[in-house]
Amino acid sequence: MQIHTTIESVRAARRQAGKVAFVPTMGNLHAGHITLMRDAGKQADAVIASIFVNRLQFGPGEDFQKYPRTLQADCEKLEAAGVAHLFAPDDQLMYPELQTYHVDPAPAQIAILEGEFRPGHFRGVATVVLKLLNIVQPDIALFGKKDYQQLMVLSNMVRQLALPVDVQPGETVRADSGLALSSRNGYLSPDELAEAPRLYRELTNICEAVRAGDHDFLKLETDAMATLEAHGWSPDYIAIRRRIDLQPPVHADDPLVVLAAARLGRTRLIDNIEI
Repeated sequence: MQIHTTIESVRAARRQAGKVAFVPTMGNLHAGHITLMRDAGKQADAVIASIFVNRLQFGPGEDFQKYPRTLQADCEKLEAAGVAHLFAPDDQLMYPELQTYHVDPAPAQIAILEGEFRPGHFRGVATVVLKLLNIVQPDIALFGKKDYQQLMVLSNMVRQLALPVDVQPGETVRADSGLALSSRNGYLSPDELAEAPRLYRELTNICEAVRAGDHDFLKLETDAMATLEAHGWSPDYIAIRRRIDLQPPVHADDPLVVLAAARLGRTRLIDNIEI
């Protein structure tokens, strides 16, 4: 695997690589990331991954400074997964001057759910992803469904800006307990790690109820949040929404997804299941 720390180097590699699939990450890779890398390899001649902890998407008081940076271990995992190239820029390369141009996603899509609790987050995500796509110029880009709202925002950005890249979603990878794999799971204490799968179980219960014909969505959401609170969680939201735009359902046949975010101790976990 070749490691690139300049834009010129990764672009030169891309020109020689044929059909390219790109997987952007912030590092501290786990099995979910590696599954995306392997899926990418099935669709292209070469996989380019990136590792960059993007300060633009972290708000005040969030974990930018302490976000795990594990480059050597990440490189070993990427090479074992067959990744051909890693773009690992530093902050100075990505932001050599004050970033005064940004991507502002549709307010209706980012003022809700994650955007309500992390203002400015999706602006930072969309800006850095657009920049990375312009640098790497891939044919395909893969993003995991665990960050469901992020996937929606980025898919809409690519479509509306007519970027020549095919966005592919990757299924959420889970531990045997059902807990969605996440870099932030490493912040959990042993007791919290044992409790954490409850979030997935509550979402599963909602899905089963909706599939069985229960359309009292507000009660399902409220009851699940109350259960989490009773077990020491601080939920931000549990919401049943339309998959296409994450707005409240309108029609009975709207394809749905249930999404959640909640703090367990000092760690904020997110998850979702398509219904």
